[in-house]
Amino acid sequence: MEKTRREIMDRVYLTYLPAKKFKTGCLSAQFITPLRRETASCGALLPLVLQRGTMRCPDIQQLSAAMDQLYGAQINPTIRKRAECQCIGFVASVMDDSFAPRGEKLLEPTAALLGELLLDPVTRNGRYLPEYVDSERANLLDSIRSVRNDKRDWADLRLLQEMCRNEPYGVSRLGDETAAAAINNQKLHVYSQGMMSASRLEMFYCGSAPITRVEDALLEAFAALPRGAARDPQPPRRVDAPAQPRVIREAMDVTQGKLSMGFRCGTDDVPAMLLANLLFGGTSNSKLFLNVREKLSLCYASSNYVRSKGILTVSSGIESADYQRALDEILHQLQEVRDGHWEPWELEGARSTMRSALASLPDSQGALENYCLGQAATGQSEDPETMQRLLDQVTPERIQAAAQSVTLDTVYFLHGKEDAR
Repeated sequence: MEKTRREIMDRVYLTYLPAKKFKTGCLSAQFITPLRRETASCGALLPLVLQRGTMRCPDIQQLSAAMDQLYGAQINPTIRKRAECQCIGFVASVMDDSFAPRGEKLLEPTAALLGELLLDPVTRNGRYLPEYVDSERANLLDSIRSVRNDKRDWADLRLLQEMCRNEPYGVSRLGDETAAAAINNQKLHVYSQGMMSASRLEMFYCGSAPITRVEDALLEAFAALPRGAARDPQPPRRVDAPAQPRVIREAMDVTQGKLSMGFRCGTDDVPAMLLANLLFGGTSNSKLFLNVREKLSLCYASSNYVRSKGILTVSSGIESADYQRALDEILHQLQEVRDGHWEPWELEGARSTMRSALASLPDSQGALENYCLGQAATGQSEDPETMQRLLDQVTPERIQAAAQSVTLDTVYFLHGKEDAR
């Protein structure tokens, strides 16, 4: 994967991926800011308000008309969490110039509109429109509350809140309901001014335009970007698991119990840990899937490794009466990986899964943008080809060593109210 990343302005970086196979160009602008409980909801609300209009196109109708003139270009707000960073901005998709019916140049006006949304939003008396702030705050509150409706997502969120309660990683990308409800026009304005001047801005482009043209378009579109004292996120600190795992049990109106488990990973051998996770619970051929779900019929169970934070989580749905049985079996399957009890086909299946995932990245501009953002936000640098070579070099002994570094930190169990009696 050919990739160029360079600083084009003070703390503004462009990641450029040339590609002529797509009919669209992808252009992204993302502020990288520390994930903090006090400001996360403001960060989540900001792009929702900014999407409502610019001084040139002050409402949705005029903004849509401007994008229609660009052959149906789309510019969507994004709020993402990468390690202990909150990534706030927009992703634009526009017809690639090579497909424009009359040979129009679409990159420059799209970059200009992206710059307007971030730097010249519609305001009144120097502040965001109160009606826009009120409307989007209500939408944000709905999004925060809706997580409770998906009990699996809710259990996973509560696990991280408890496991990382004194760490930024325990904060949701949307913040929390109390903080969101307290945001007003003045507070959002103050936050946006400080965040934009202090944060690093990561730009991404994937399409057929040459890098010099992309750079010139962005330099013009973002010439007014304020730059102040830097406030870059700190690298996540490694936290050891407690001597005794924390166990949290909560009751809600649920028909199926949700068992979520959080582990700390003490290894720096990322390729080995990636394969250990896939063997454990990361695929449909994993030990959790084949044993906890298929053989013991304890519903679903899967694991996820968060490289940037050094944690591994397990998510499962069980009958409440099977809590201890499921907990014991999940820990047993982890021990099986630690002991190297797997067949050659299991390891080859894990390698094949990673190989397919990495090989498919260049087929999607959205996947490429998301991958590059994650790398930029967390300080990673290897490309998919390099990671594949590293994975191919991993020995079974390294996988065992990685799994042996995994220690249970927190158990969260969400059960029905009748089970609490």
